[in-house]
Amino acid sequence: MAEKAGSSSSTSNPLTLIIEDEVEEELLYGAGSGWVQALTSCDHLASLSSDLAHIPPPQTPCSQCQNPKENWVCLCCKDVFCSRFVNKHMLQHYEQSTHCLALSYSDLSVWCFSCDAYLDAQVIQELRPVHEVAYILKFGEAPPFR
Repeated sequence: MAEKAGSSSSTSNPLTLIIEDEVEEELLYGAGSGWVQALTSCDHLASLSSDLAHIPPPQTPCSQCQNPKENWVCLCCKDVFCSRFVNKHMLQHYEQSTHCLALSYSDLSVWCFSCDAYLDAQVIQELRPVHEVAYILKFGEAPPFR
């Protein structure tokens, strides 16, 4: 048994070292670490409401269950629903209406259900106004754009 353990060293094979380095880097910088790269474009922006300067305030409860926390505003119809961590009403709204763009009142992130990805609201010009309005409603001042 000692002979078997000594002969199967993964550090002696250069290819194994490269693969291990790639896996380690992916875990460090990729989804395994919780870090997410937001998209800087989205094919679904045409579905945005034409009036995103007027959205419900962040303390608006879910229109289905009245939960006051973890809520999202649909950027297509401006209705407010709770997150998938509460009762999944925003997810259900997307599945029933195909309204795919939503802004989280928790962290002001924008999610596209169709792309299954976060969108960079400070880079995508169509999203900057609603991000700014939401920021002002939540914090009482304009956001520091990068």
